[in-house]
Amino acid sequence: MKNLIAKLKKRTMSAKLKRLIAVILVPMVVVIAILIGILAWYSLQYRTILHNVTAASAFNQDFKSEVDLKMFYYVSDSAYADGKPMDEVENARKLAEELLDQTTEKKSIEAVGSVRDLCVTLEMRMDEIDDAKSYDERMTQLESNIYILTDLIQTYMYDYLYYESVHLSQLQDVITSQVRILIVATVFAMIVLIVTIGVYASRMAHGISGPLTSLTKRVEDIKSGDFSVHEPVRASELEIQTLSDGFEEMVGMLNSLIQENKKAERRKRHAELELIQAQVNPHFLYNTLDTIIWLVEADQKAESIKMVSALSDFFRFGLSRGQDVISLEEEQKHVLSYLSIQKIRYQDRMDYKVNIPESLYKYSVPKLTLQPLVENSIYHGIKLQREKGSIRVDAVEVGDKIELTVKDNGAGMTAERLEELRKAIKTGEKIGFGLRTVHERMQLLFGEEYGLTISSAEGVGTTITAVIPKIERDQEGLLNV
Repeated sequence: MKNLIAKLKKRTMSAKLKRLIAVILVPMVVVIAILIGILAWYSLQYRTILHNVTAASAFNQDFKSEVDLKMFYYVSDSAYADGKPMDEVENARKLAEELLDQTTEKKSIEAVGSVRDLCVTLEMRMDEIDDAKSYDERMTQLESNIYILTDLIQTYMYDYLYYESVHLSQLQDVITSQVRILIVATVFAMIVLIVTIGVYASRMAHGISGPLTSLTKRVEDIKSGDFSVHEPVRASELEIQTLSDGFEEMVGMLNSLIQENKKAERRKRHAELELIQAQVNPHFLYNTLDTIIWLVEADQKAESIKMVSALSDFFRFGLSRGQDVISLEEEQKHVLSYLSIQKIRYQDRMDYKVNIPESLYKYSVPKLTLQPLVENSIYHGIKLQREKGSIRVDAVEVGDKIELTVKDNGAGMTAERLEELRKAIKTGEKIGFGLRTVHERMQLLFGEEYGLTISSAEGVGTTITAVIPKIERDQEGLLNV
């Protein structure tokens, strides 16, 4: 449970890398966003004030003189009169309203607000002149109202331009000062960020390289032959911890497989020894020699020579120059020599036929595969009945496998005995007329999909099938024998 909780607390390398990227990018983005925001704010203010100053500068510098002159011509009914200068006053009022919408400074707002109000008042006073009854009254209104208002409008517009110019100059100083502060703050923030990233990256690199170094040393130890299970390397990264845990688990499984392989090898050698010991059967040798003596005494020289020759071939092929795997052709010769001996012994009690196609001669088979099966048919099949028996040995090619069949028409066995024999072959019980040893050796050499199968019926006979892979003589190394 503790290991599971510890594992859940660990982070993947991907998550740590994403965190490192976040540590780098997030502060940089924040700093850059702040800088851009501040600069954008000051830039907007600067552009607004500059626009206001430019717009105010577009105000007609001769506004007073032109409006005063046109009003004089209008009041005096001069030939130069062209109506009241309402357009000039209206334009001045609209300019004041536009500037008022974009102005933020208090004094500037007061000044441009006064311009707007005075323009409205001026338009009213210009209309009131039409109501005057005499020339003197109109002139009085012109001098006491119009001239004064135009003078005030021009004065307040100049004041507005002055205040905005002063504000623009002050803003330039503030921007310059703020930029200096921002540069210093940015440099300081970058230094802190670089130090933080360096420390974090160093710890992360150590957290990765340290366990990897330990894991590499562990691999070198295994290459040197150390297959004992060690405590897994402790790492903060989930991938490395999983790799180390799996690695030690794999080493444990490998060690178990090595031990199992050693046991299997011992079992295989033991099976081979049992098979060889069973082959050099004292009873078989005694009975064969006894038959030879009987033939000599009966003056059956040809038969005795034939039997001695068959016995010699039997042992020569059985030795097979010390090889554990021989060709099907050699195995056929070995079983034929055995059958030849038994035929002389039992004479008219048995017949046999061996049919192995020449096309299969080149394939390999474990030594002493067929002879124990034939021996089983003779002693536990043919010998137990009074009628003449027959044994047939066949080999057929089935895909990438070869089926070797030994069939007899002997006594057979009951269903209960057949099931007992099949179970003994699978479990390794020491019954089964030597078949267990043949079956075990084939599975040790080739795998569990190969081996013996038995079918039998009481009073009908027995068929034993040995399945082996198709492996040519030049591929014997694949058997690991």
